Amino acid sequence: MADKLKIDIVSDVVCPWCTIGYKRLEKAIAELGVQDQIEIEWQPFELNPNMPVEGQNVKEHITEKYGSTLEQQKESQQHMTEVGEELGFKFDYFDDMRMVNTFNAHILLDYAKDFGKQTELKMRLTAAFFSERKDVSDKEILKKALLDVGLNADEALARLDNEEVRYDIRNKQGYWKNMGVNSVPTIVFNRKSAVTGAQPVDVFKEVLSELITE
Repeated sequence: MADKLKIDIVSDVVCPWCTIGYKRLEKAIAELGVQDQIEIEWQPFELNPNMPVEGQNVKEHITEKYGSTLEQQKESQQHMTEVGEELGFKFDYFDDMRMVNTFNAHILLDYAKDFGKQTELKMRLTAAFFSERKDVSDKEILKKALLDVGLNADEALARLDNEEVRYDIRNKQGYWKNMGVNSVPTIVFNRKSAVTGAQPVDVFKEVLSELITE
């Protein structure tokens, strides 16, 4: 058996296109039947590292950050909802939806990696935020997500107050920024080549086929 193809996915929990990108990548992997030849690791990226504890209304946030009108936002959300449906993922946008700080979620995803549960936890948190109207900066919500995927919640949550761990996650974020990653999802293959954005399934299939036969 040749070495596995290592895929690093640089992304944020509250990034809709990261979810769509992953679901398309997952579909490409399944259609090629190469699940056992792939190793995925999620890497931290905060879309809003300075987001305060109370978060911010999504509509205000998008207007402020990207200058999008409410009409443009509605269209974009409708589009994402339709694409999500095609991929079996539910985007449930609502008027009082709030953008939240995701730093703690990234700490827990790093913890989950040691138990082979990273992708499971990532999708659990993403579903909590986009499908279930949950605040993924809330410790109770984080605890439930950890328990849902069978992790030791107390041990994981203790990491949130560990300065060394927090420093380590900041360092990892810095590493990817220094590598030139400034938008997510960025999907990196064997740390040699990368694609950005939620590419179509066929594009992922093409890239994967090429890399696996190398």
